[in-house]
Amino acid sequence: MDLDLRKLRYFVAVAEHRQFGRAAQALFIAQPVLSRQIRAFEQELGCLLFTRTTRSVELTAAGRQLYDEAGRITTVVETALRRVHEAGRGEQRLVVAFSPGLRVSEAIRAFTASHPKVEIDVFPLRWWEQDAPLRDGRAHVGYLRRPFDDAGLRTVPIGHETKVACLPVTHRLAGRRTLTSAALDGEPVLDVRTRRTSSLEEKFELIASGQGLALVPLSVAASYSRPDLVYLPVSDAPPVETCLAVPEDNCAGPVPDFLDIATATLRRPSGEAKAEAEAEDAGAASHAPFRGGRPGGEPVRAASAD
Repeated sequence: MDLDLRKLRYFVAVAEHRQFGRAAQALFIAQPVLSRQIRAFEQELGCLLFTRTTRSVELTAAGRQLYDEAGRITTVVETALRRVHEAGRGEQRLVVAFSPGLRVSEAIRAFTASHPKVEIDVFPLRWWEQDAPLRDGRAHVGYLRRPFDDAGLRTVPIGHETKVACLPVTHRLAGRRTLTSAALDGEPVLDVRTRRTSSLEEKFELIASGQGLALVPLSVAASYSRPDLVYLPVSDAPPVETCLAVPEDNCAGPVPDFLDIATATLRRPSGEAKAEAEAEDAGAASHAPFRGGRPGGEPVRAASAD
């Protein structure tokens, strides 16, 4: 069967508003028209999507499944149409996604110097997305931290990054110079498995208010210095690998050149030294017991993949 994207958009509006009247207003159509379209959609699919009452509607099991799939479907279609229009206009466009705290600007500058006609967009990733924009077409290249699902992706190792524990200054462990994983046993940890947050700001606000702690990459700690937070090294925490990733079936156009230039640029030791210095500056500004160094003053360096 053919999927009617217009009806899918109508379905999503009703699912989000849980009321036909409000959904119709948001879509700028009459409520009876919307009701008929949803009934027709259910007939085409051969299953009920909503259970209806006089005051509201609720998603059925089939409706919940379709709602989960709808975002991916519409994203893929919208991305494909945008790329078709760009090709028709003779435009070249590259979208670079990056994990929080990682910086890809130096690679973009180096690429733009030799490819000035390619339009570059950046795509800041949320904590839980990682490889999703590469798979649904929203991004061409990703600068990511592991772990993520690399099936169907070509990955290029860049380096490794230390993780530090982020705690409120009032925490009982905040005065220590270093921690071990055992010291954190039993502590509430804010991560995607326990409490998904929409942004780093939300995560750090929860930590500062005593709702938990988090293990964050050193580059994130350097970018978010606050006087009410402390970052402490965890001596036995394994380093996190950073890498570039592209879909195996989408390595055409400017992607291969960007991958080569970004690999050479991001692996440079000078970039790591700069990130380390910024981490130390962040520590001094927030008066934390630790900002970018190990006990005894030995600096934390990201290990190069070379």
